[in-house]
Amino acid sequence: MEFKHYSVLLEETIEELHIKPDGIYLDGTLGGGGHAEAVVRRLSERGRLFGIDQDEAAIEAATKRLKEYGEKVTILRDNYCNAVAALKGLGVEGVDGIVLDLGVSSYQFDTAERGFSYRYDTALDMRMDRRSAFSAKEIVNGYSESELFHMIKNYGEEPFAKNIAKHIVKEREKGEITTTFELNEIIKAAIPAKMRAGGGHPSKRTYQAIRIECNHELEVLRDSLDEMISFLKPGGRICIITFHSLEDRIVKTAFRTNESPCICPPEFPVCTCGRVSRGKVVTKKPILPSQEELESNSRSKSAKLRVFERKL
Repeated sequence: MEFKHYSVLLEETIEELHIKPDGIYLDGTLGGGGHAEAVVRRLSERGRLFGIDQDEAAIEAATKRLKEYGEKVTILRDNYCNAVAALKGLGVEGVDGIVLDLGVSSYQFDTAERGFSYRYDTALDMRMDRRSAFSAKEIVNGYSESELFHMIKNYGEEPFAKNIAKHIVKEREKGEITTTFELNEIIKAAIPAKMRAGGGHPSKRTYQAIRIECNHELEVLRDSLDEMISFLKPGGRICIITFHSLEDRIVKTAFRTNESPCICPPEFPVCTCGRVSRGKVVTKKPILPSQEELESNSRSKSAKLRVFERKL
């Protein structure tokens, strides 16, 4: 299957990056290379773009798409949490801009055997990096009822998390749960019929929770932001596109903390904690997709773009 991924908030992201022709840029979630190509097209022969992704299909597609740009582009297969270390290993001391598009690609959702979607009957998987031995199957069959409950409640914000966890544990006692449609039926049985009538597919929130857990998405994001902001050159910008409230909250908090890191009590006349601002939050409110984009790509409806600029 061809790797397809609609680059959400593309024009807005490129505008907010303030691209310098001779600059160095990092796309930490390369995907099909949409954002990356829009950046590299604006670079001079001295400019450089580094693209990172952990999905082998994304690496293959982006390599093909960006081939014409030659040595201006360097593509690495890794998780973006290792991006700064990887670039330092290549002799890069800082970058002028960073892009993170945290959405699951259309390719990942639409490739049945990847197991990201509840629409296809396939093996439970959901690994973004297929080199990992840990998949959705291990979570569904190995986590305790308490662990399942807290995961579904916290990461899926699912009102019926307790009942879903209970039903999963009960069903797996009869035999291992191995497919998406088996899991769908269990989730469906755990949610009252009148509550299933609206609000989309009953599995939606639980699948989101399992995917986040399987790929450690929130920990990776939380643990990467301060280092990435520190890696920006003076005046450099980081643009992050999120697709659900949990990610957005982490980004919003990290940006605010980097802008105003002081932890001194408000009654202190002067700061004594020694924490210095690293820059400013450019987007006091997130940038949302235009009506035109919403009409052409329904998957962009929950997208939010936040921008932070390193101080000069």
